[in-house]
Amino acid sequence: MGVRDGPTLITSVQRAFRLLEAVGAHENGVPAKHLARETGLPLATAYHLLRTMVHDGYVRKLDDGGFVLGDKVQSLHSSGRGQALLGRVRPTLAALRDEIAAAAYLTFYEDGEIRVAEIVDSPRAPRVDLWVGMEDAGHATALGKCVLRELDDESREDYLSRHPLADLTPRTITSPLELLRRLDSSPMAPAVTDLEEYSLGTVCVAVPVYSGETLGSLGVSLPVNRLSRLEEALERLTPTANRVTRSLSLTI
Repeated sequence: MGVRDGPTLITSVQRAFRLLEAVGAHENGVPAKHLARETGLPLATAYHLLRTMVHDGYVRKLDDGGFVLGDKVQSLHSSGRGQALLGRVRPTLAALRDEIAAAAYLTFYEDGEIRVAEIVDSPRAPRVDLWVGMEDAGHATALGKCVLRELDDESREDYLSRHPLADLTPRTITSPLELLRRLDSSPMAPAVTDLEEYSLGTVCVAVPVYSGETLGSLGVSLPVNRLSRLEEALERLTPTANRVTRSLSLTI
């Protein structure tokens, strides 16, 4: 049974892809009969596959009976573009990791949240245990504080109104006013540090990056016994951030 079923399943997928391609070629919608003729499929098969793709959101049926691509296809396109962009910068992050023997992190500020997009580490440069998610620890990490420093006042206030400043270590800043004061007076600006504020035994430094208009941050983490190497790490971090921004800002 397995041998007989295999080609049938593959054929069904091929037919669905052919239909999607045909639907995508008609910006204003196209009826099922026309799609069946274009793809060489029996009308009943075309109807069956179209109903399935409508149900799953890959195709949308218009009021006049025509079919257009659905929201799921656009979502896949956006996700694929994001993966392609990250693929561009992974080698750069890996080079940074190897150069200073420190895990490298990339975040973006999207939909009002600071999210980790990429971590590049190794046995020689292990990552920090993210025991509290970045969404809830932006105030305590160099990556998050770097983003907050670059935001306008309204966006900062919005973020802080939705995220209590949890006390993660004895060094964590839990006062919004004190946090903002320190961000605005950072001696390494635009770089920002985390000196055991997120995790005891770990220090971090981060600088801003952009993907088009989207703000983010690039940072590295070091064990606290390498604190004296933080400025050296920053010297490597700044030109790397510029390269990352250039790579992320190129259109695909």
